[in-house]
Amino acid sequence: MLNFSTTSRRAGLVAITAATLLGVCACQPQANIADADVPAWKEKVLPAATGPVLEDSGKILNRDPLTKEASSVPAGNYTLTMACDGGGKAYFAVSSDGNKVADAAAACNGSLDVVKIKVQDSGPLSISTSSVDAPLIFAYHLVPTAS
Repeated sequence: MLNFSTTSRRAGLVAITAATLLGVCACQPQANIADADVPAWKEKVLPAATGPVLEDSGKILNRDPLTKEASSVPAGNYTLTMACDGGGKAYFAVSSDGNKVADAAAACNGSLDVVKIKVQDSGPLSISTSSVDAPLIFAYHLVPTAS
């Protein structure tokens, strides 16, 4: 037979504990992205890369995209490794000589996201980074894939 008074007390204690934990979490200050040390963060989250053809890191403080370009990238297979932090997602649009090659996204929780990309023709390449979840910090590098 169930003792409803004991069950009710336990349910009440669980509710109070959950509310207290939520209140404590909500009172903790959010990291200030504007003051973030991007190079130190990048060093922690993005693995070292040998021979990147394009790389960037920085802060997206508003919703304006940031674009980085390389004047000449050989055709071939590449790996785009991305990370961001601050909440939400960062989006990476890869274009070769003005033609879209790939769209990729990274969850802004400090983990890595990796995408394989094929560049059909040698020439200029650009990566535009943006987010509707600004402010956030991001880092990426594009490296040739080992054959």
